[in-house]
Amino acid sequence: MLHLKNSGYLPRDAPVLLKRADDLTEGLDSLIRDTRVSKKYLEFDVSVAKEDLNVLIEKLAPLGDLDHARHLVEEKIEKEKALDDAVFYFNNERFWECHEVLEGVWKATYEGEKDLVQGIILVAAALVHYQKDEDEICLSIMNRAMEKLATSTGIYHDIEIDGFKKKVADIIKTGKISTFTI
Repeated sequence: MLHLKNSGYLPRDAPVLLKRADDLTEGLDSLIRDTRVSKKYLEFDVSVAKEDLNVLIEKLAPLGDLDHARHLVEEKIEKEKALDDAVFYFNNERFWECHEVLEGVWKATYEGEKDLVQGIILVAAALVHYQKDEDEICLSIMNRAMEKLATSTGIYHDIEIDGFKKKVADIIKTGKISTFTI
């Protein structure tokens, strides 16, 4: 995962940025699978040999300065740490990473908690699609998230669930997608 600093791009620019990134890295043995745009970052899913990472970053420099790069692998993280990380990622519009870290939490939950965590995962996944300028998909996934969150209320590991659900419901009702913090 590669995060470049965003200098004014919007989610609608994601397809153009992906094409431009492919053009800029032509000839380099790398694969750029996806591009997402947040207020802070241009987020690229990349596969590249470790020794070629700096070359990839140099080639992508016309799109933005490097903020950070992170090798993503499925990790076993203690539940409290994973939830703290998920909130950090969500609040920094790193929705893909939020989704990924919550998968491990979800796998270790049962019954009502499982639906609650899956609902949060779905909201993060929906916002990934928003960052790719796929608003219809985003709204569809948010509707599925609300189904999972239907019986949840109160506080879950410092996440105020009623407020979270209200923000998602407002997005669905108005069709005006925006990011928010939890």
